[in-house]
Formats: sequence, structure tokens, C-alpha cells
Amino acid sequence: MVARDCQLYRDSDMTHFDASTSAPDSEIALLDVRQIAALLRCSTRTVYRLAQGGLMPRPRKLGALVRWSKSELERWIAGGCRPVSQHPPRVP
Repeated sequence: MVARDCQLYRDSDMTHFDASTSAPDSEIALLDVRQIAALLRCSTRTVYRLAQGGLMPRPRKLGALVRWSKSELERWIAGGCRPVSQHPPRVP
């Protein structure tokens, strides 16, 4: 799924997902799962599966919130959406 749709991710316009417009330059722009799903043109469940499988950058947990770094995602997409983890996913 990732390799096939990677071109869609790279062709996506991230400007409308600019979470940093109201944040000072020293703060990190963070995106939630809905914004990531819209950007990747997939479901929120697929975003969680990609993250759990090590196929995309891991999210940051802020209490009960789960957020992804916008700059990490931009680098991942620009780099061809390569898996970020070298370890196979754990099987429960």
C-alpha cells in the first residue's frame, strides 16, 4: 500500500495542513490522525497501522493525545515513504 500510494503523498499539497500558522517558530507543528489521514488519502485506522508497523514516523503522545511532527512527515514523504523501522512488527 505504501509504495503504490507514495506518489499520491508526494503530490499532495501540504500547505492547507499548516498547523504552525499560529505557533511561534520555536514550537513544533503537530498534526492529528485526521489531518494525516486526509494528507495520505487513507483512513485513520490505516494511519495507525502504518505507524504501528514501523512504515511511517512514530507519533508523539501528549497525555491522551497522539500527534505527528509535520516536519518528520514532510521528510518521510519527500524521501519516498520508506519504512522507518528496521524491526518487524511485534505479534501479540
